[in-house]
Amino acid sequence: MLRSTKRVMVQAKTWVLKQHFEGFPKDTDFELKLEQLSKPKDGEVLLEAVFLSVDPYMRPYSRVRMQAGDVMIGTQVAKVIQSNNPSFPVGCHVVGQCGWRTHNVSDGSDITKVLDAWPQSVSLSHALGAIGMPGLTALYGLEEVCAIKPGETLLVNAAAGAVGSVAGQIAKLKGCKVVGSAGGDDKVAYLKELGFDQAFNYKTVSSLEEALKNASPEGYDCYFENVGGPFSSVAITQMKAFGRIAVCGGISLYNDTTQQTGPYPQLEMIFKQLKMEGFLVSRWEHKNEESLKRMLTWMQEGKLKCKEHVTVGFENMPAAFMGMLRGENIGKAIVKV
Repeated sequence: MLRSTKRVMVQAKTWVLKQHFEGFPKDTDFELKLEQLSKPKDGEVLLEAVFLSVDPYMRPYSRVRMQAGDVMIGTQVAKVIQSNNPSFPVGCHVVGQCGWRTHNVSDGSDITKVLDAWPQSVSLSHALGAIGMPGLTALYGLEEVCAIKPGETLLVNAAAGAVGSVAGQIAKLKGCKVVGSAGGDDKVAYLKELGFDQAFNYKTVSSLEEALKNASPEGYDCYFENVGGPFSSVAITQMKAFGRIAVCGGISLYNDTTQQTGPYPQLEMIFKQLKMEGFLVSRWEHKNEESLKRMLTWMQEGKLKCKEHVTVGFENMPAAFMGMLRGENIGKAIVKV
């Protein structure tokens, strides 16, 4: 059935950015509001959020992509509850850039149907994690930016997070040695469960340089960068000649009120002829469907394991977001409506 017979007006709950963050976000930076939605017009659908994502990128993007008073940016898995668009029938599930909303009217341009082959045994929340943007980020960072090869050694920081944990597992699938850094003993234990060859707690080691040398005395061919700052300065000195660095994020910098300064990597990069490249996952959007199918197959085969940190309740979106920035999650941080 394409058209729902019910055309009831819907009131959406939204979380707006009350004021731009100064330093670490706080409760008073957010405001819960109600938004009256119009009925879907021809070509439009009404969506109801099922799972919402909280991700590190929201912190820096809020400064450059948002104004005070805007609905917080973000992705969600939603169910189509009214439809005037044959591509999105009532009852289907989509992934959309809908922001922090319980309901949304879309013309279809900002939503994508969840894979048709999605098995009932796999939670749809994974479409926001390993079988979604974070998983694609890990895959493209390794395959497209690092061009990683069997037998090489990969370093991943923030390795117990949504992106890092997938990057490490994909590298193992490709026959690589993987070293992971994380900020807790429970996270280190998780990395070892995932098959990382070496893992350490960067918060408790006496010397980051020595920890990296001990984990891989011969150095690193590839480095998947999620943290930035002092960690990056030390890691770059451990790279092998012709090493490749995929710069995915810099979470250690996001909440700074004073910009961090050096040391600077230019001489190390010149002498070792390193390649360091920042990237956005959207560059390879044309490959997404094939890539998502590949990763879903890995998950079904037990080759890709993904833990989630689930917060229940739309009213807890800010708390989930701030908890993720503090590193409270192992794996993907999700909010279940």
